[in-house]
Amino acid sequence: MDNRKPRVLETRESGYVYQPPSALPSPNPEDGYGFRWIALSVLGQPDPANTSKRFREGWEPVKAADHPELTIAANGEGNIEMGGLILCKAPTEMIEGRTRYYATHAQQQVASVNAQFMNHNNPKMPLFNENRSETQVGRSEFGSGTK
Repeated sequence: MDNRKPRVLETRESGYVYQPPSALPSPNPEDGYGFRWIALSVLGQPDPANTSKRFREGWEPVKAADHPELTIAANGEGNIEMGGLILCKAPTEMIEGRTRYYATHAQQQVASVNAQFMNHNNPKMPLFNENRSETQVGRSEFGSGTK
């Protein structure tokens, strides 16, 4: 007689949860500042226009001496650089203001597109503009193996 449990009922409990490593390390947080990796080069070609634009926006290169937890070789100027990217920081107020600016700009564009769309409305064949979108996080029924 076979006294074994079915394999489906067996579990392998482990305290370890694997997470793939991040391609770019994150520095320890600093009060009042946010961090961002900015491209110095694209496909091996220098991109000074991008770097200049980001510096004019208010991003400042982070010095390797300020973040010793990042074990990355600093460039000749002492900044943290990795794979054609340079780590920069900016005040959170500036980052939030920039985010608000672009969110407002995007809302204005959507309103303009919707107004243009509704200009083509015909009473014989009315158009509907519901302005709804949904975002789902996680797995859906599709592909979960439950149905």
